[in-house]
Amino acid sequence: MRKLHTHEASPLDATGTIFTGAKIHTVDDNTAGAEAFLVFGNRFAAVGTLEECRTEARRLSTRTTAVVELDGATVVPGFVDPHAHPLMYGQMLSWVDCGPEKAHSIPGIIALLQEAALTAPAGVPIRGYGYEHRNLIEGRHPLKEELDQVATDREVYLMNASGHGGVVNSFTFDKHGIDASTENPAGGEFFRDADGELTGELSDAACNILTGVNGVKVGHHGPNFHLEDEPEEHLRQLSVAQDKFLAGGVTTIGDCQVTRREFDMYLRLAEQDQLKTRVSMYMLSHLLDHVIDTGMHGAFGNSRLAFGGIKFYADGTLGGWTAYFPDGYVGDPCRTGQLYHEPADYSDLIAKAHSVGLQTATHAQSPTAIDMVLDAIEAAQKAHPDADARHRIEHCGLPTAEQIARMNLAGVYPVNQPQHYYNWGEGVTAAIGTPGERFNPLGEFIAAEVPVTISSDAPVAEPKPLEAIQAAVTRVTRQGHQLGSDALRITADQALQAHTLNGARALGREAELGSISVGKRADFVILGADPLEVPADAIAQIEVRETWIDGELAHSGHNHLLSSTSTTEEK
Repeated sequence: MRKLHTHEASPLDATGTIFTGAKIHTVDDNTAGAEAFLVFGNRFAAVGTLEECRTEARRLSTRTTAVVELDGATVVPGFVDPHAHPLMYGQMLSWVDCGPEKAHSIPGIIALLQEAALTAPAGVPIRGYGYEHRNLIEGRHPLKEELDQVATDREVYLMNASGHGGVVNSFTFDKHGIDASTENPAGGEFFRDADGELTGELSDAACNILTGVNGVKVGHHGPNFHLEDEPEEHLRQLSVAQDKFLAGGVTTIGDCQVTRREFDMYLRLAEQDQLKTRVSMYMLSHLLDHVIDTGMHGAFGNSRLAFGGIKFYADGTLGGWTAYFPDGYVGDPCRTGQLYHEPADYSDLIAKAHSVGLQTATHAQSPTAIDMVLDAIEAAQKAHPDADARHRIEHCGLPTAEQIARMNLAGVYPVNQPQHYYNWGEGVTAAIGTPGERFNPLGEFIAAEVPVTISSDAPVAEPKPLEAIQAAVTRVTRQGHQLGSDALRITADQALQAHTLNGARALGREAELGSISVGKRADFVILGADPLEVPADAIAQIEVRETWIDGELAHSGHNHLLSSTSTTEEK
């Protein structure tokens, strides 16, 4: 954990620190309008008026209490990102960024990859990420022949922004013995043109060819996008990823696809005292029996690294057109996507997890997939009632009104990502037509009293909570279009709660995280402006000045705090 380093004594060398002079959004109805808060050790010890905080500081200690003047900044609880893939995100950061801010066309992407190939060691694969074909001028995926312009003597892989597939060059297919006669694997596809020839595009389980003998082969338990690097490189990637989350103000992460490689890396970082953020781990569903057999469904972990639950997949992704629409996609009627389980098999898995008290988090985008999830949860609850199971539906892109009502009755938490429609909302309507305008219907959740929870799904989107909040408030895409009606929007106040307290609730950690409340851990973020007061289209531009975890500075964009620690008082 990075601490303050100055020539003078740090404010945190004192027993307590009072923060004041800021607009404080506690996300706690009991302390609304607070003008100050006291951090004592790693907890919020008082929240209220400046005098109330001083009185509590005197009661707790006879030592010096620092008073930090924040000069009109805004303070919010540490952002909670309950669905992300930190290691995969860190790995992507070592690849070539081919996203919309870097390239708008296929030749632009090829140029970026060619530049990387010039300096890459011989034989090392060239990997790019972030493209969304509907955002490209050509409106299509690159072809393998186009990636052959990058290299013909090594693998070239360009991952789609969805993370569920992408495009490879001819060398990759030749290396793994894939040709036009190769059958599609269960749960994946090698795409072909009208003549039956491979285009280079592949999705979900077909990505298994990239992972080698040590790759994660999970069958119907989810797509395989785990590309192995050396453990030390994975540690470096995860460290870089943590810094990015902290820079966005994220203090707690729900890792929603933990396999052996992630588990091992987290344990190594924890042993080295280099776990900078809090992490709740959701083990991939093929590990369900292992989790039960080893007793991890009981108490496991601490405030930094803890076990959260089990991650399942019901269907694929809207971005890659692998979410399950049995009648086909408007953009391509021959594509239907797929379910990852037979409904009865999936229901048995949910029942097994639920019966031992495990929270489940299931990726489901289409109405058919969401229906399968709700059917399974309702059956599990009927067999073993649990009023606080908090089963989750990840993404929950296109639920029907009737399904939203069922979520309310079953206590299900949808975990949404507004940045998805910010980045490629037009692609959803191109894929499935007008119904796609309801993608992530946050306003409908609010109306039905279903809790709204916001996350990034990094690396599918950057871990920038303020960008996600802006998208939730405006529903305006990167291309400047509003997706759907105003009824689907939510207020900035609702969005802030969705990315803090509701995120903590989705992780089952609201007793210690998610709001600036007495007794909770001192995780908070100092912002340069108030997201509840600036114009909605300016929220994403607000500066994240500092991120604090356990009462310690974890990230700073400048020297604001040090220059503003103006007074101390002796007790």
